[in-house]
Amino acid sequence: MNAAELMVKCLEAEGVEVIFGIPGEENLDFLEALRQSNIELVVTRHEQAAGVMAATYGRLTGNAGVCMSTLGPGATNLVTAAAYAQLGGMPMVMITGQKPIKSSKQGQFQILDVVDMMQPLTKYSHQIVSGQNVPARVREAFRQAKTERPGAVHLELPEDIAREEVTPFVVPQGIHRRPVAEPKAVAQAVKMIEQAKRPLLVIGSGANRKRAGASLRSFIEATGIPFADTQMGKGVVDERHPLFIGTAALSSGDFVHQAIEQADLIINVGHDVVEKPPFFMSPEGDCGKQVLHVNFTNAQIDPVYFPQADLVGDIATSIERLEYHLVPQAHWDFTPFMQAKALWEAEVEQLDDVENHFPLIPQTLVKWVREVMPEQSIVALDNGMYKIWFARNYRAYGHNTLLLDNALATMGAGLPSAIAAKKLNPEQPVLAVCGDGGLMMSVQELM
Repeated sequence: MNAAELMVKCLEAEGVEVIFGIPGEENLDFLEALRQSNIELVVTRHEQAAGVMAATYGRLTGNAGVCMSTLGPGATNLVTAAAYAQLGGMPMVMITGQKPIKSSKQGQFQILDVVDMMQPLTKYSHQIVSGQNVPARVREAFRQAKTERPGAVHLELPEDIAREEVTPFVVPQGIHRRPVAEPKAVAQAVKMIEQAKRPLLVIGSGANRKRAGASLRSFIEATGIPFADTQMGKGVVDERHPLFIGTAALSSGDFVHQAIEQADLIINVGHDVVEKPPFFMSPEGDCGKQVLHVNFTNAQIDPVYFPQADLVGDIATSIERLEYHLVPQAHWDFTPFMQAKALWEAEVEQLDDVENHFPLIPQTLVKWVREVMPEQSIVALDNGMYKIWFARNYRAYGHNTLLLDNALATMGAGLPSAIAAKKLNPEQPVLAVCGDGGLMMSVQELM
């Protein structure tokens, strides 16, 4: 068995079912090993699209999506996709080829230091220099890709290393459990919420992973605390819920932002500083507002984000423990939040009067899309101003049913993301919204 065949065996052990990419001379041994495996190779027109598809696969499944390219320009075409996955918290493994590193007769033709190039854009970037190291490097790459916070990793397999004869061995995945919040931290969080007058739940991108949705819905219904979400937190809790007050998408003057400003405690679940902030903290004159950070990891301090308390651990478990210990308080006042919700819904209802909105406005288009898309459908957005209107006005009924990027926010991601979503969910309608003009296409027609 050669190292390329061993790598494919390791990928199979990681549960890889599909790889997106474009083959080339430098990864022909890897390609031949794939041909003899059960892993499907989806050949794309461009490596960036392959990377976005792999990242979307990771976003939707929680398992690392895999993409591949050859060396040089093939690898550089993955850079934008690497940033897309890294900033978006999507687990993805990139495998690139390279000329022989022990002996090559091609000089520096197409040779770039791809490993160093990928370092700032990934959690882990490594060149495999010995075939026997393949099992350990593959296991570490997948471990880092999936561990909170998820992101992009990169492995480079040179042509001569891929052909090395090796002893077959696969590093098993092992058992991994996420830590739970410390009891004293839970008690402090409960005290903060009970003492607040206007607590508000804000759901961010970190909650759009794992099993947080059911726990959050139970918490909301048990406590009666209203909730908003961020653009990448949409749908974690069904936005048809009567306590949903909107998505933080426009500027501070929008209804939901005004409501957030009225909160004296924000229970900020799954916040990620890469997103456009749903609110701003300031040392001088924050009107007594406090922030409770609930996430898998400690808060990343930012000039506009420095929470007073952290509740660190598995999000779903933390929320369940809060619900168990929390006693709803008679002094809680949610009036400002529900007033903002009423104003927003009144604005949306006016969209029925299409004759007074000619030419067509984005809000009406979003409303129509929501009306025609079935409950279990998926909408994948590219980037442009229409993304804001979809974030604000499109009600997501489930997590990751509106594939929106509020991290790198790159153009060109909408269509490959939709294709990956359709591949994973062949029975569900998928709609891609692409281009500054809002061109829409059904992915069903492309597959």
